[in-house]
Amino acid sequence: MNDLAIHLTDENGKHLYEQIYEYIADEIREGKLLSGEKLPSTRSLAEYLQVARSTVELAYDQLASEGYIESVPYRGYYICRVEELYRIGASGSGERESASGKNGQTTGPREKKKPGQGAGKSGGMEADGTGGGKKSGLSDRDRRFDIDFSPNAIDMNRFPFGTWRKITRDILSGDRKELFALGEPRGDLELRRTVCRYLHASRGVNASPEQIIVGAGNDYLLLLLQYILGREITAAFENPSYRRAFRIFSSFAARTVTVPSDESGIRVDGLLSVGANVAYVMPSRQFPTGTVMPIGRRTELLRWASSAEDRYLVEDDYDSEFRYRGKPIPSLQSADTAGRVIYIGTFSKSVAPAIRISFMVLPEGLMEAYEKNCSFFSSTVSRIDQTILNEFILSGAFERHLNRMRKAYREKHDLLLECLQPLLDRYRLSGEYAGLHVLLTSRGPAREEELLERAAACGVRIYGLKEAALAPLETECATVLLGYGGLDGEKIREGVYRLDRAL
Repeated sequence: MNDLAIHLTDENGKHLYEQIYEYIADEIREGKLLSGEKLPSTRSLAEYLQVARSTVELAYDQLASEGYIESVPYRGYYICRVEELYRIGASGSGERESASGKNGQTTGPREKKKPGQGAGKSGGMEADGTGGGKKSGLSDRDRRFDIDFSPNAIDMNRFPFGTWRKITRDILSGDRKELFALGEPRGDLELRRTVCRYLHASRGVNASPEQIIVGAGNDYLLLLLQYILGREITAAFENPSYRRAFRIFSSFAARTVTVPSDESGIRVDGLLSVGANVAYVMPSRQFPTGTVMPIGRRTELLRWASSAEDRYLVEDDYDSEFRYRGKPIPSLQSADTAGRVIYIGTFSKSVAPAIRISFMVLPEGLMEAYEKNCSFFSSTVSRIDQTILNEFILSGAFERHLNRMRKAYREKHDLLLECLQPLLDRYRLSGEYAGLHVLLTSRGPAREEELLERAAACGVRIYGLKEAALAPLETECATVLLGYGGLDGEKIREGVYRLDRAL
């Protein structure tokens, strides 16, 4: 399509990207830009408007996050189908602005997606940031964030699209009819063999391909546990922890409880006091605190699990690939000799969130329950996607990609720590040298909500520890999370500069 005739001005006090965003959003709401219509490229529109390309990218990103447009790889940005969208006029009446309503009825305005929604951890805090609770002013859905320190975001600019495209083309170029047939419920054997070798080499996981279950995301795999472990379990979580997993267990477990933790992680005496028989843990790097569980506490946990027949540990190893100092932390499963650890991992952060391929390693003692209660479920991952990922790993492309990403994330991590130095007289840094986020904790009494509000007032989104809380956190200090995976160096510098002034 032709370039958009957007009139930009510096007289209304709005950022240029906000003006571009509002113009396109209005055109879509008014039906002047139709579903399926292609937008100009960011480069083309930036040249036409004589602005920086990053300005247009920021506007497009906001439109995409709110569901107005979508990015189609290698093709560009397209208008989404937006049904039943109305603008509430000054009089309060609903003025229809879309021709897609049903039977002429009108409804309220379409709810916009919150910035960053849908990113997911896997193994992270709620992507929409619910639970933080702004007490005054604009809600997050109404704000415009120039810089988002999301702990869930990853850097997709370095994804090897060319390699992925070539593998896909090679796989689909032949008449491989078997790829379009229904596969094994656990996932294709070749991928499970490859994952098995990868986990043993990188995480020390001891298992056979038969023990590996491939699924579309951690949510599906966690839901399978209700058929494997049963519904009469008492599942224990640290506080704070991964809220989505807590909600999933709460949907089927007889009891879901929180237990105390300390600087070493979840406390075994807490597990005993609540009568838990399943504990959800992230020993290699706990989310959101960044705690690495020491060997002593790991031994205690394994001893606790092996001391009764029905006790199990669910190990979520969500981002173990990214560690910037020393050697990788071995998995808890690698030290399990009694068959009590259920190991769960994902390719969402190491490859891409849209891959939607996760894996669960079941102890041999639970395989009979899986065969009896779950083997009739069809695989939730396309065989084509499984084959592409398998070839991506076998060809060495995955290892090369991981090495590039480790280097890129380490550079961002080091830059963030350097920029944070002026704040460290007021805040304590933790959770560094691994993962994709760090934590700042106030050195004196402070309200978390106030810190989030101050940051938002200067166009920066940060995330509070309370947003991952499963029960009230008893502390006078405030802790915020700063994710850096999805930000470039310029935004990290600018974001921290603003935070230094605001906090």
